[in-house]
Amino acid sequence: MLLAVSSVCALSLGTPYVPPHRLVAAVLDGDTTLAGIVVTELRVPRLLLALVAGACLGAAGLVLQEALRNPLAVPEMLGVSSGAALGVAAPLVLSLSLPAAVQPLPAIGGAALGGGLTLLVAGLGRSPSAVLLTGAAVAAALQAALLVLMVMADQLDLQLIYRYLLGSLSARTWEDVTGLWPWLLVAVPALVLCAPVLSVMRLGDADAEALGVRAQRARLGALAIAVVLIAPVTAVCGPVAWVGFLAPHLARWFDPGAGAVRWLPWSAAWGAVVVMVADVPARLALAPVETPAGAWTALLGVPAGVALMRSGGRCRAVRRGPAASAAAGEPLPGPPKTAFDAADEVPRAGASGHARGGGPGRGAAGGTPSRALRTTGTEDAR
Repeated sequence: MLLAVSSVCALSLGTPYVPPHRLVAAVLDGDTTLAGIVVTELRVPRLLLALVAGACLGAAGLVLQEALRNPLAVPEMLGVSSGAALGVAAPLVLSLSLPAAVQPLPAIGGAALGGGLTLLVAGLGRSPSAVLLTGAAVAAALQAALLVLMVMADQLDLQLIYRYLLGSLSARTWEDVTGLWPWLLVAVPALVLCAPVLSVMRLGDADAEALGVRAQRARLGALAIAVVLIAPVTAVCGPVAWVGFLAPHLARWFDPGAGAVRWLPWSAAWGAVVVMVADVPARLALAPVETPAGAWTALLGVPAGVALMRSGGRCRAVRRGPAASAAAGEPLPGPPKTAFDAADEVPRAGASGHARGGGPGRGAAGGTPSRALRTTGTEDAR
């Protein structure tokens, strides 16, 4: 419902305003009217790009979080987005002309550089927390290199880079949309094959190894899939921030008992919804000036993601009721004691009294000898 409402708003609102019941006619009119030109050549490509970009970022965020077993593992924290942005900005500053077909390649190279360097420094991902901390350091280093390039750029290139780094869907055409399909044909089958492995990775490296999954290779494969998903989108519309963080948490919050296989399509769908919802105010809030969509996703995504994590933690605490009771010293419910168990408690007490120096013929209360007192010295010592 959110996706349908936001799509209708994206196609209808703006200048010129096209009523929702006239959208089909405007698309069919095509180039014959002003509304048809605006809808078919500007708004529909932007709508499709928002859907594809959001779905790719949402799926990539879930892949990284499940592979590293860390809910904070997002492309922005692992050097992937920063590396892709550096790969796109470098040819622009250095005045290197690239054909449209190979424009995603520098972004893919930069994203692979950032993510691979993160895993290499962290010991090929042996510790998820080490990977996350190392990724933050690598992302900071890549952003520093990007700032150096911005200092070298002239005024016009600086404005383009600055707008690009915030993540914008402005002035995107059908050429930008069609350039993403070859990469999606590679990434979607890889996602289908990767989802069952992610479910095993949630058990931990030792259990995954016992079940036949090589954890380090699986983590490298997950990073490669995330790079193929993130880099082409970043090359077209820039690093749209925090979509890969919010979408997986929304998928888990609405279906907490599922696994990675069920979370993956829902994470992609929620990523598309987040980008679509953010793009509407980005285009209309300060009209006729457009604001970057990445600013709105960061503004809305971070507080919502923190709230979802807090609510998820409270739900897990409620489900851990018996364990919490045990930690507080409350007795846990158990099976009723049998007559044999009740009678057997006295011999155990007698054995303790015998170990403290009691007579061999006395029990705990000075009664008759029990079978526990007829033990060897080794058992008493134990």
